Amino acid sequence: MKSIKYFDDQVEVSNKLVVLRLDLNVPIKDKKIQDFTRIDLCLPLIKNLSKKKAKTIIISHLGRPQGKKDLKFSLKPVFDYLKKKLVSNIFFYTDEISGSTKNKLAFLKEGEVVLIENIRFYPNELKDDVSFAKNLATLGEIFINDAFACAHRKQASIHNIANHMDKKFGGPLLYKEVGSISKVLNNSKNPVTCIIGGSKISTKINVLINLIKKVDYIIIVGAMANNFIKYKGINIGKSLVENNSIKMIKKIYSISKNSNCKIFIPEDCVISNDFYGSGTNKDLNSIKDEEMILDIGSKTVKKIYEIIDKSNTILWNGPAGYFENRRFLNGTLSIAEKISENTKKKSLISIVGGGDTISAINKSKKKYNFTHLSTAGGAFLEFLEGKDLPGLNVLK
Repeated sequence: MKSIKYFDDQVEVSNKLVVLRLDLNVPIKDKKIQDFTRIDLCLPLIKNLSKKKAKTIIISHLGRPQGKKDLKFSLKPVFDYLKKKLVSNIFFYTDEISGSTKNKLAFLKEGEVVLIENIRFYPNELKDDVSFAKNLATLGEIFINDAFACAHRKQASIHNIANHMDKKFGGPLLYKEVGSISKVLNNSKNPVTCIIGGSKISTKINVLINLIKKVDYIIIVGAMANNFIKYKGINIGKSLVENNSIKMIKKIYSISKNSNCKIFIPEDCVISNDFYGSGTNKDLNSIKDEEMILDIGSKTVKKIYEIIDKSNTILWNGPAGYFENRRFLNGTLSIAEKISENTKKKSLISIVGGGDTISAINKSKKKYNFTHLSTAGGAFLEFLEGKDLPGLNVLK
């Protein structure tokens, strides 16, 4: 199979137009960016292209405006942040994208950058429309996709654009994502543990089934764990639970038994009557009907520590609790701290991924050490599932 071509310093970009697809999809509230991680990770490549005198045209999306121009999803706050961080001139393009867009951007000089307004304002982006992709392709001579988080999307600026550009490359972040996750899947050091959170089993069942055959331990946390706890016949009160999950859980336990993979679910939890209350640590068998599970408990944290200490490779996707309320953040930060500690000792290969996971970790002021921190969510999971991702295949 052909391999992906990656951008490096050997690629000549001086005075050339470079179309750069980035993932600048950051959380924004009241026009203020809540987490700068994804932007900060992109800065080295943008600065490098400017240093090499490229004319850089950045394409990105923000949220899901469903192909409509909804200014609450505008990239303007991202542009303002980039303007502060870059030495080179940067412009914000808000006009329509058409066959004449290339001429409108003819003012760009060497080393300068333009950020195009949210590409998902265009319905043809979501449709992977050929004509729209051709218009995007005319903007540059070189295409670099450094948005691994979008690689599972068959959309014009990720997929079809590359079919109409002769010079196309994966960027450094994409290279690191693909390499790190592949290392866990194909060359991991045993024992391997996977910690999976999130709210729905249905969105991650295929990932779980694929991983069960390759790992030694799977730890289920977050709202997803509620389904497993309920499956055991334990009252979970008014905790978030997914309908029709019994068959999926049965299948997971069956495959894990045949694959000799141990599945661990919480032994205790932190509960509250609502999402905004204070938390109380409880054993699972004492949850009342009006209570809901919002984090893992102290016994569970201790047990997870023991499993992490046994492990040589850790893959973690999904927070352990309702991290939006700091009272239910302890489980997630405890896991982060232990993985970081063991990674720092060089006894652990750790791959941590998912937007919610990163947002939760960033609520702490501590600096953590992981082998690789992935900003990707859906692409991360689909890659783990073993799927061919459209945005990667088109670069091969």
